[in-house]
Amino acid sequence: MGHMDHFSAGWVTPVLSYAMACVGSALGLRCTVRALEADGASKRNWLLLASLAIGSGIWTMHFIAMMGFSVDGTPIRFDVPITVLSLLMAVAVVAAGVFTAGYGRSRVMSVLLGGLGAGLGVAAMHYTGMAALNLHGEVDYDPMLVIASVAIAVVAATAALTLTLIVRGPVLAAVAALVMGLAVSSMHYTAMYAVNISLAPSSASLPGATATEFIFPLAVLLGSFLFLAAAYVALSPTGKRHESAAAAELLREVELTTA
Repeated sequence: MGHMDHFSAGWVTPVLSYAMACVGSALGLRCTVRALEADGASKRNWLLLASLAIGSGIWTMHFIAMMGFSVDGTPIRFDVPITVLSLLMAVAVVAAGVFTAGYGRSRVMSVLLGGLGAGLGVAAMHYTGMAALNLHGEVDYDPMLVIASVAIAVVAATAALTLTLIVRGPVLAAVAALVMGLAVSSMHYTAMYAVNISLAPSSASLPGATATEFIFPLAVLLGSFLFLAAAYVALSPTGKRHESAAAAELLREVELTTA
């Protein structure tokens, strides 16, 4: 059994990865709200930006955290095509949830399905990203912790989306982003504690790239995109009246559903 260290780079990787998850979540959730104010192509574009923001944010979080992951007795390499696939999968699955939330007629059902899609997107990205791991040994998982990790992602993503769609000020918007960031980070480390590695010592070279050769430059690129996109959203005019109407509609549906 290979001894795993999830914090081999100290607290830099978990703190930075959480920060990136919060930035991507804040941007994506805000874009989702802006989509509710818009129609036609503008609505679609806001939802696309939301999908890209959340998808790239959770991907960046995962692989920054993975830069602090090490296993005694074996080097670690990452399969480049599968790593890229994990990014595309994150964006695609999150997009399914976000577009459901944006176009659904029933706001309550949209939030539930949107949270399910976003949560499954987090899980799909994580386990696809783990499939990119190359080391001298075999990787398997504790099934109960895997289920717990997926449940954490879905529940917290749904909570964050609910907070976003009833948001009435910057405080709840910040809380929603922190909840979503916490969901992504909690899901990641729960899933990592589900990992078991059986070493097969070898002197053969491993295929793939190291984290610093591939993941770090791509994470910097995606992080730059998130901050630039956040600046664009912050400088774009808002429609407070439409936002309040969307919040009121959601509250009415919740009251009818629970009555």
